[in-house]
Amino acid sequence: MRVECKCHGVSGSCEVKTCWKAMPPFRKVGNVLKEKFGQWAVRRIGSSTKALVPKNSQFKPHTDEDLVYLEPSPDFCDHDLRNGVLGTHGRACNKTSKAIDGCELMCCGRGFHTDEVEVVERCSCKFHWCCFVKCKQCHRVVEMHTCR
Repeated sequence: MRVECKCHGVSGSCEVKTCWKAMPPFRKVGNVLKEKFGQWAVRRIGSSTKALVPKNSQFKPHTDEDLVYLEPSPDFCDHDLRNGVLGTHGRACNKTSKAIDGCELMCCGRGFHTDEVEVVERCSCKFHWCCFVKCKQCHRVVEMHTCR
């Protein structure tokens, strides 16, 4: 939460100032949560004193800034309709990426298939006065990688 204020008065003279607490933009909140989950999320378990303690004693106690979770997420690698998980079998992946879209992560270490597929794209587009664009259709063969 952050404090936002607005001035009221003749020509913005700020004779009266109104302030309120506001949430940051949704995109910023999402980015912070994603970053914290990807790098620093720590699982905690309840104890008899009703305090959260680390599941692994090697972790330091959490702070108010940490993202803490109590239950592990479902395994998104395998098909599990009970939890609404479709799995990653057959999903397209990026062979060269080390990020979440990369075949190594997305395919959960199961490997991937490589196929050659024909792609039809618009190409040699030209603008005609006035007012449309005319393109040709180009065919090319690309490698497509999908999870096993």
